[in-house]
Amino acid sequence: MEGQSYLVQVPCALLPFLLENGQGKSRNNLKSLLKWGQIWVDGKPVKQFDYSLQPGQRVEIRPPEPAHAACPFPVVYEDEEILVVDKPAGILTIATEREKDRTVYRQVNEYLQQKNGGRVFIVHRLDRDTSGVLLFAKTEAVKRLYQDNWATLVRRRGYLAVAEGQVQPQEGTVRSELCETKTHLVYSVPPGQGGKTAVTHYRVLGRQAPYTLLELDLETGRKNQIRVHLSDLGHPVAGDKQYGATTNPIGRLALHANVLELTRPVGNAPVAFYALAPESFRKLVRI
Repeated sequence: MEGQSYLVQVPCALLPFLLENGQGKSRNNLKSLLKWGQIWVDGKPVKQFDYSLQPGQRVEIRPPEPAHAACPFPVVYEDEEILVVDKPAGILTIATEREKDRTVYRQVNEYLQQKNGGRVFIVHRLDRDTSGVLLFAKTEAVKRLYQDNWATLVRRRGYLAVAEGQVQPQEGTVRSELCETKTHLVYSVPPGQGGKTAVTHYRVLGRQAPYTLLELDLETGRKNQIRVHLSDLGHPVAGDKQYGATTNPIGRLALHANVLELTRPVGNAPVAFYALAPESFRKLVRI
């Protein structure tokens, strides 16, 4: 009977009707179908086993609804144009020569494929060891709009970082010219030596020796900008051995993208997406 429909000929209750027409289905089996919303009467799901049927009504036993795929990462926001996730640390945004399969892009793509046959397009990235707000476009046109107008559409890119030591003063700005070696190490150079200008604003949120919790806003979005600038201050990001950190209290780079504020390219509506600070950050520096 499952996947088929039957016409009611005489007045009766729903469960006896199902038992009579159910082709050997047991009472318990039919009650389970009722519970899971697979019994429909005249196009509507019915869960009451004693529901009164009248002649002319049509009863269906429908197959179970396919389960929607679950996104492997916390979804911050999703609509027809974009998908925003809270990326965990320790996973690449997109593939590299060494790692092609375990990426946020691949797993989010698989989620949308299973959900509705959709896909995503890369708009920006976060480093492997950085967690937080990560934006994907659902169409190539939306991707191009964001990438071609990134400087004007992005209103704020905010980060949280646990830095080594006691950062002084309470707030400030770091400005430098950044260059990159052939081995992909980014570093500051004096003006006039071919570097690209990078500007980072910071504010102290809390202190708990031997760490300082900082809120940072990027005026420019250079590669490894925050890591270089905090290292230049003498207060590298905790866990960032590459840029001078001597401690690794949470087993990862203590850097988290906590806010991304945008102007939507169609309609010019301002939107903001947030990802709460990881619990490990809050345990290091209680605020």
